[in-house]
Amino acid sequence: MYTRLCNPLSTRSFFLFGARGTGKTQLVRSRFQQENHIWIDLLRDEEAIELMRNPNGLEQRIRAALKSTKAPLWVIVDEVQKVPSLLDEVHRLLEEPDLHDIIKFALTGSSARKLKRGGANLLAGRALLNYLFPLTYRELDDHFELNQVLTWGTLPSVVNASSDLERAEYLRAYFSIYLKEEIKEEQLVRKLDPFLRFLEVAAQVNGEPLNYARIGRDCQIDEKQVVRYFQILEDTLIGFFLQPFHESIRKRQSVQPKFYLFDLGVKRSLQGILTSKITSGSSEYGKAFEQLIILEFIRLNYYLRMDFRFSFFRTNDGCEVDLIVERPGKKRALVEIKSATVPDIVEIRKLSTIGASFPNSVAYILCNTRTPSEIAGVRILPWKVGIGEIFGEGANVV
Repeated sequence: MYTRLCNPLSTRSFFLFGARGTGKTQLVRSRFQQENHIWIDLLRDEEAIELMRNPNGLEQRIRAALKSTKAPLWVIVDEVQKVPSLLDEVHRLLEEPDLHDIIKFALTGSSARKLKRGGANLLAGRALLNYLFPLTYRELDDHFELNQVLTWGTLPSVVNASSDLERAEYLRAYFSIYLKEEIKEEQLVRKLDPFLRFLEVAAQVNGEPLNYARIGRDCQIDEKQVVRYFQILEDTLIGFFLQPFHESIRKRQSVQPKFYLFDLGVKRSLQGILTSKITSGSSEYGKAFEQLIILEFIRLNYYLRMDFRFSFFRTNDGCEVDLIVERPGKKRALVEIKSATVPDIVEIRKLSTIGASFPNSVAYILCNTRTPSEIAGVRILPWKVGIGEIFGEGANVV
């Protein structure tokens, strides 16, 4: 059991969103095992059907539970997107004069798609928003092993598996469950075959600026469908967009974004390369290492409530900064990610030149070096040390 960094405030009702397998149910169970609570499990078909037919049944259960105790009550609704009509009932109950001071809701979900349509009113302060991701290096602590993480990712069931065979079988089954429970049951796509082709191509272009027209040709679907499919992946928390940098928010949209899948093991599974070893110094190793660091920034930003904004920068001649971190009240961080132990001096000078055109910024190379150094104004740091410095000592992330 790992201590999770996700820590929803206990003073308000909250949503806890996360992709399947990230450990939402386990986190909520451990959080409320000593609290007065009732549990609504919408993964159980009979429970979901009953509340779909009669949402008022939720109030009946709450009032029955309150008869036996005067203690405040937590109402946990697991996978709330299965019955989005319940959100209107939750909203109403939170406004009931005799209930709003003694009940709170913990609402978990693996998809925000339906809730965006049916429950947006709850997001206006009545239920706080939290996200749970696969394990971070800080949560793994002494159990973190770089090559293992680059190969298999950090979904809890994968980390806790007893063998690589078990890890591979879990990851192969992951998208079968995803397709069945998120895509097919929710009727998000009309035909599965084009979506399956798209998933494989999405894994292949992971971390590259998106060319929707080319992806459409590869998948034999039109460009608008490609855009819609990527939006489905984002809504079901299977990945996220990294936008190109520009000082003007409007101009940020003038270059295509990158898209990253949420877990390295899931990405390798979709690519069909789980059985191949990942070798230090290879192109695959470098790309996986880059994605790992970007994932760590995204996850820690949510957990530590830092309000950082992330983007990437690419010049017309192909020079690139992997991650630009805009930090409120602090200098902008320009982050180049290299898997080598000794970064190439040419790469260092390129970053130094780019950094000179960004006022009020600090340039970093995060890599596998053991010794911090600085060359041409670029801070070259072990990646864990670098993440800690960029987030700030107060964040306590190293």
